Parts: sequence; C-alpha cells; structure tokens
Amino acid sequence: MRRGEVWWVEFPAPINRRPALLLSRNEAYDIRTAATVAVISSTIRNNRTEIRLTKEDGMQRDCAINLDEIHTVFKGKIHSKITTLSEEKMRAVSNAAIYALDLD
Repeated sequence: MRRGEVWWVEFPAPINRRPALLLSRNEAYDIRTAATVAVISSTIRNNRTEIRLTKEDGMQRDCAINLDEIHTVFKGKIHSKITTLSEEKMRAVSNAAIYALDLD
C-alpha cells in the first residue's frame, strides 16, 4: 500500500464496497493498522473538492475522487489494488483536499 494508489475498500453501510484513494503518508502503512482514504464515486458533481478519473487513469469508467468524503478505515478492509495515480493527478488531489478542509 502506498499513497496515491486506488484500492477496493469495504466501507460500512450505506457506502459499502467501492474504490478509494489512499491518502496516508507512505511511512504510516508500515506502522498503523488504519489508513486514511478518499471515496471514489461514479456520481460526478464537478466541484472543487472532486478530482475526475477516467480510463486513462486506470479506472473502468469515469468517476471522481471526493475529497469531502475522507475516511479512516482498518487496513484489513482494503482489498485489490486498481491503479496508481500520476504525480500530476496527486497534486490536484492535494489542492482539492486543501480546499475541502479549508487549510488555505
């Protein structure tokens, strides 16, 4: 597990199983039992807290990372790597997270 990877995650209901982007710093995966992730949804709202993903990013269909939906989940709930995002896409994720969490 590494920051910037997209994995299938088993969330509690009503979210259930869906892709999520790993957000935790890389060092945390070796020492923590949980990881911080952002939910990925096929619902695309085109707002500043979303980053669009397509087949070019390694996804099966168009979707969006929603930085308004950040969760911490046990690593045992994370299964099957889907793809790794580019540095450019991760810079966009960082900017969206800053906006979503009002860290500016």
